Amino acid sequence: MKIIKHILLLSVAVLAASYFVNGININPIWIALVVGVVLAIINLVIKPIIKILTLPINILTLGLFSIVINVAIFWFVGNSNLIKGFSIDTWQAALYGSIIIAIVSWLGERIFGSNDD
Repeated sequence: MKIIKHILLLSVAVLAASYFVNGININPIWIALVVGVVLAIINLVIKPIIKILTLPINILTLGLFSIVINVAIFWFVGNSNLIKGFSIDTWQAALYGSIIIAIVSWLGERIFGSNDD
């Protein structure tokens, strides 16, 4: 149940990012759910490996390198032609979009809670 909530939260966050940031394109709207699934899988499988590999630079930058990792993952998903109907035009759009996704995800976790029965 927790993973479904996480996927839905990511989907809503991606929709919010596409609404507020020019350069993030989702067409049709249900593609946001597919993007949420892909981002959830990447966050579950690949992101921990990347965080371990970049741990020294992350320590040196006091955690700010995590933003670069998030932007790179979002940029990759938007430009890899992995999902038809989802694209990110510029790296600035990926930066602003990943910030919006982080904020919406954080708010969603605060509102809906992170513990499941």
